Amino acid sequence: MQKSQQVSSAAASAGKLEIEGRSIDFVPHNERRDKLSTQGPFWFVGNFTFFTTTIGFVGPSVGLNPLWTAIAGTLGIMFGTLFMAFHGSQGPHLGLPQMIQSRAQFGYRGVILVLFATLFVFAGFNIVNLVLMMQGLNALFHWLPIMVVAVVTVPSMLLAILGHDWIHKTFKWSLYVSLPLYGAITLAVMTSWLPGALGAAGIHAQPMPALGFNWTGVITQFAAGASYNIAYAPYVSDYTRYLPKHTRSGLLILAVFLGASLSGAWMIALGGWLSVHLGTADILVALNSVGSAVGTRGGALVVALAILVFLPVIAMNIYSAKLTAITGWDSFFKVKPTPKVRVWAIVFVVLLQSGVAIFINSSSSGLSILNIYLVVMLYFLVPWTAVNLTDYFFVRRGRYAIPHFFLPQKDNIYGLWGRRGLVAYLIGFVMMIPFFCIYNGPDPVFVGPMSRLMGNIDLAWLVGLIVSGTAYYLLCLSHDLPKEREFIRRIEEHSPHLTTGDGW
Repeated sequence: MQKSQQVSSAAASAGKLEIEGRSIDFVPHNERRDKLSTQGPFWFVGNFTFFTTTIGFVGPSVGLNPLWTAIAGTLGIMFGTLFMAFHGSQGPHLGLPQMIQSRAQFGYRGVILVLFATLFVFAGFNIVNLVLMMQGLNALFHWLPIMVVAVVTVPSMLLAILGHDWIHKTFKWSLYVSLPLYGAITLAVMTSWLPGALGAAGIHAQPMPALGFNWTGVITQFAAGASYNIAYAPYVSDYTRYLPKHTRSGLLILAVFLGASLSGAWMIALGGWLSVHLGTADILVALNSVGSAVGTRGGALVVALAILVFLPVIAMNIYSAKLTAITGWDSFFKVKPTPKVRVWAIVFVVLLQSGVAIFINSSSSGLSILNIYLVVMLYFLVPWTAVNLTDYFFVRRGRYAIPHFFLPQKDNIYGLWGRRGLVAYLIGFVMMIPFFCIYNGPDPVFVGPMSRLMGNIDLAWLVGLIVSGTAYYLLCLSHDLPKEREFIRRIEEHSPHLTTGDGW
């Protein structure tokens, strides 16, 4: 199996259509051929999509004008990106997918608690993406839902099956198309602010509103931006684990941060302007309006290119969902991570998200329900990222027994159920509940008492980060770290190729 995995990886690197040989297993150092220089552009493209622009629709909906939407959204994206960027440094250091490493905090089986949340977030994002495209393409070109699924899902599924190297390659190609595409759209937007420019050609259907600012709106837009990139946290190590082990963590964190935050801020600012001036909540319809202001077929071209460059991101969600699904199954039924297992896991994820997307698209309130669901799933992710980062940077400081991530026996150094991690997670989640602020459009679904006192502002994510991280650190004060490190040292003497280095 080791030989076949190396052949698959080498073939992919050579450009052949061979599928990736690795799955949830450790990536040996001789297979880590990625370069640090690819990480910034990769994460830039990850946020450089029409879906990210919808985060900019939040500001105008709560009374902000495009300028304050851009400012609040940029600050929020930068704050949330800090967490995903720090997760990225774990990939080259450990050579593992993100959620496998979480067994150190939650236990071999206890990690299933957060695996459910991450799996449904990955699938949920793709479901929202599919529904947005179903509605937009139907409104513009009368496409049926099954046509959208075929055009979007099939190539994305094939890309996810090919795996890590090909996802990176298509992200690179996507950048060459998306940068001039959204650059031209942004130029049209900026030009339309000037007298006699595209605004006179009918690019905006509504007059520019008066300057709008309110603190509730700023905090709400900030929270939307922050939570959007915090939701990226479970992805990052999946796409950095093929970097050489001694990749400089500071430079990697900076590359991920700059890539994801710059494109996120750009798209949120663009979304805020489109929402105000075009008066539509359908992003594809908005992009079609911008393109149509240039030429009769400009709208269709803009929409087609926006969807084309979005396909690698759909594949990215499928790929990470696949890793999470295999990790969850392996937590109770030992899995040999063969390419066949990967393919079946991808088929499962694709069928799940496609079926749910078609069902939701047929429901008048389906998309609203799904948006509520994604907010709730984010609440489940926040305590996990706090516990995981606290353990990695402040408790174990990067020192782990890699073979024990794959041992289901009760004598596993991390145990079947990680009590400290689970308790800290639950404490943080419970403390978040009074700060929950869940809305279905203008209608409240659940607004906690603390959120109500603050004017219906959602700060649950911030509470979860602080409380869960602090609780986990305090609970770990009783953990015998010297004994664990001595145990890890003995393991590494027998398996030097599985070392995690000297930590931080």
